[in-house]
Amino acid sequence: MGHSEPILKVSNLNVSLGSQKVVEDLDLEVEEGKAVAVIGPNGAGKTTLFRALLGMIPYQGIVQWRPKVRIGYVPQRMEIETDVPLTVREFLQLRQTKNFTEEKAREALKSVLLEEKLLDSGLGEISVGQRQRILIAWALLGKPEVLLFDEPTADIDISGQESIYQLVHHLQDRFHLTIILISHDLNVVYRYAEQVLCLNHRKICFGPPQEVLSPEQMQKLYGGHHTFFHHLESHQHH
Repeated sequence: MGHSEPILKVSNLNVSLGSQKVVEDLDLEVEEGKAVAVIGPNGAGKTTLFRALLGMIPYQGIVQWRPKVRIGYVPQRMEIETDVPLTVREFLQLRQTKNFTEEKAREALKSVLLEEKLLDSGLGEISVGQRQRILIAWALLGKPEVLLFDEPTADIDISGQESIYQLVHHLQDRFHLTIILISHDLNVVYRYAEQVLCLNHRKICFGPPQEVLSPEQMQKLYGGHHTFFHHLESHQHH
């Protein structure tokens, strides 16, 4: 059920870091409620794109979010020293110092399928996968309509990765979220994304993964990194 107005419209976006152009002439529209994956080689401008979308760095062009839209951001990892003597409860409280309640903390944990008793655990005592879920809970406290994930499973083992992506999918359905995520895993892109943006400084392709991820486009995007071709061929045979 698409709205006529996209939740995000990007026109002629250019981002330079120093003298280097990192994102070039990018046009993009994201519809409400969609899951969009951003793929591309390392250094292709994916995280830079996110930072521009969040208004964290200067850019040229237009980034137009729907007015008053609430955006949540989940970074690759918790940028907090794990020996900091903070409990999970105290960490979540940092997100909502004014309106924080015990009920909200419990609800946030429940929404990311973690047990309440974890609230009393120190951040350094819990697993990497649990910490990633806590970051998602932190983002959800702001009641976002859009969630941006920067490689949410970068440090997590395979089984943990699977459960994080299932969680993202579950949250998208439950809260009717629009999801934009950076991923290196084509299995994830095929299973969870309705659209994929292939980015290598410029937009190489955009559309449903089954339609746009041809071997030719992958060659253009990655320049002959064969691991992606094996992924692609196995998907196409299915």
